[in-house]
Amino acid sequence: MLKKVINYKQGTAQYYIEDLGNRVELEMVLIPAGTFTMGAPEDEEGSKDNERPQHQVKVPTFFMARYQVTQAQWQAVANLPHVERELKPEPSNFKGDNLPVEQISWYDAVEFCSRLSNHTEREYRLPSEAEWEYACRAGTTTPFHFGETITTDLANYNGTDDKDEKWSGSYGNGPKGIYREQTMPVHSFDAANAFGLSDMHGNIREWCLDDWHNNYENAPIDGSAWVESNDDNRYRVLRGGSWYVGSTHCRSAVRVYNYPVLSNTYVGLRVACSIAP
Repeated sequence: MLKKVINYKQGTAQYYIEDLGNRVELEMVLIPAGTFTMGAPEDEEGSKDNERPQHQVKVPTFFMARYQVTQAQWQAVANLPHVERELKPEPSNFKGDNLPVEQISWYDAVEFCSRLSNHTEREYRLPSEAEWEYACRAGTTTPFHFGETITTDLANYNGTDDKDEKWSGSYGNGPKGIYREQTMPVHSFDAANAFGLSDMHGNIREWCLDDWHNNYENAPIDGSAWVESNDDNRYRVLRGGSWYVGSTHCRSAVRVYNYPVLSNTYVGLRVACSIAP
């Protein structure tokens, strides 16, 4: 029997729009409070032990950006008053106002949030790892919020089949696809999840607040960030897929890491806000 692998749902979302000036806006979507199972089951294809043990997490209501931060949004905020560090107005390798910003470190992302907070008098920050996965899943338990698999019609990732399983384009019974070899504008795919968020499974990876931990033993269960130090040598968590990686690395439960001082062409950010306007 053919298994249904892609699910489509229609819904409504509450949101507000932050005016950043010069016709640049930031759309923030309400993520309702709820409890979910964080992590991947052992039988999920491509999953790793660092995505376990699965555990229940209760997440409070918060707002999250509908899209990854664009280069136009980054430049608008980079021109706001300095807080703790300088920001390059145009750091990205792939250029375009509606392309997601990349080539930014974790510290750059935190500075962006600080400047945005000062400008708006609202508390902007990076999402916790638990908030990110909760928002990505949007009530689903499948590997992707679409369902059991993913296609390059729905997200920007390396969809070609490579001999190395790590970069395999197809997932489960899903089809192979294309490799665009760069980021795409944030409005490219009409495949938002049930919360109204787009590009949660591709385009660029996104910084989270958390320190990296090798598994979920003793992880917080209240949706808060798991932070134990401010050491530059402590890895920080990255979530989501990217244009550079294969489908397995785009799953809702996937978690990777990088040093907070490093940056590259497949890492950007998406902001969260705990206070409603």
